[in-house]
Amino acid sequence: MQLFQIIFNPTSAAELARLPRDLQLHILGQFRGLPLELQRGDTHFGHLARDGRSLTRYRLGDYRVYFERHPLGIVVHRILNRNSLKDFLFRSNLPTGEDEQLQDNPKFWELIEESRSP
Repeated sequence: MQLFQIIFNPTSAAELARLPRDLQLHILGQFRGLPLELQRGDTHFGHLARDGRSLTRYRLGDYRVYFERHPLGIVVHRILNRNSLKDFLFRSNLPTGEDEQLQDNPKFWELIEESRSP
């Protein structure tokens, strides 16, 4: 089997660390099948694209994990509670689906970019 790494940037690692230990373990456990699901192109992933950049959304219960493909696997940018996203979308007052709303909203991409800063 080919090497597959899940790389958490500092922001996503901090978001994961703030969660209760049992929830952390549950989320990490859900990543076990991720390489095969990505290879098969499972349709339960959301996709967001803007300015040539592509993110994938992975739903894990009440949480949304946003990541990018990387030659070694994936880089996780954010782990957000779905309620925080609903609040974000409500405040943004956008009338389309979750992925479309986020994809077209520059404030979401700013949130992702914040996770890239040291």
